[in-house]
Amino acid sequence: MEKIKEILSERILVLDGAMGTMIQRKKLDDKDYHGERFKDHSTPLKGNNDLLCLTRPDVILDIHREYLEAGADIIETNTFTSTSIAQEDYNLQDIVYELNVEAAKLARQAADEYSSKDPSKPRFVAGSIGPTNRSASLSPDVQDPGFRNITFDQLRDAYFEQSKALMEGGSDILLVETIFDTLNAKAALFAIQDLEEELGKTIPVMVSGTIVDASGRTLSGQTVEAFLVSVSHVDLMSIGLNCSLGAKELRPYLQTLAKEAPFQVSVHPNAGLPNEFGEYDQSPDQMGIEIEKFLDEGLVNIIGGCCGTTPAHIKVLVELAKKYQPREAGEVVY
Repeated sequence: MEKIKEILSERILVLDGAMGTMIQRKKLDDKDYHGERFKDHSTPLKGNNDLLCLTRPDVILDIHREYLEAGADIIETNTFTSTSIAQEDYNLQDIVYELNVEAAKLARQAADEYSSKDPSKPRFVAGSIGPTNRSASLSPDVQDPGFRNITFDQLRDAYFEQSKALMEGGSDILLVETIFDTLNAKAALFAIQDLEEELGKTIPVMVSGTIVDASGRTLSGQTVEAFLVSVSHVDLMSIGLNCSLGAKELRPYLQTLAKEAPFQVSVHPNAGLPNEFGEYDQSPDQMGIEIEKFLDEGLVNIIGGCCGTTPAHIKVLVELAKKYQPREAGEVVY
């Protein structure tokens, strides 16, 4: 953790881009997802991108390498939906621990390869922890607003299993990302704190929320300020925003975080807003123009890309990051 903190005080770090976007470009079929091991699995598996860590590890390893070749300092594990809760949709909850360990090992292998090529630029692995497909704060039944299909304890247990496996596989950082419900995130953070106690060490933790519309709120209704206060009881490595809107639309909310947060600040937005086909049209240079405004204002310590971004986008961000100094994290009194 001290090594990462030291580097963050010296320069802006660059996170990788979208794993899903790169997987879609590979045009994989059912056989790639089922592989030999799951060829008789009764549930359709196409679209379960995390499973490729077991059935097509070569594809995932190549994608990690592409982002590292573009200059990314931090690569995320391909584990956004690798909780027992999310994998229930595929009847694969029993392999979740293995899935996370193997995913982290793949990212670790790629990161170590590039660190050894240039020891002056160490590469780090962030274990990706997604929000799950359930909410502890919102009812899935509009006729019964008090109903919940998940409990805090169930979320904590699922996050603990995932976090422990990600660390066992070699992650340097745990990234709780795309947070739409802060109560889910608090369960993840509680699980990580329990894991730190079990392992007897501090784990660098990144937290990244998502804004759902121009109101500047999360899906569970929190403003950026409220989101920040809700997770500030944990000594985070960074707090930030990802996915959500494009970089241009995220700017005012990022300004708020940069002003208020006592932690480092991260941002990895989508490549603009999706078009009518759900695709992202913003080019690397167009995205770079918007991200450079963040850098020029001194708002961030970590930048990267989410939906629609590719190694070409990350390469542009790497070059921009070299030109600017990182934001200085201040102490905030609430």
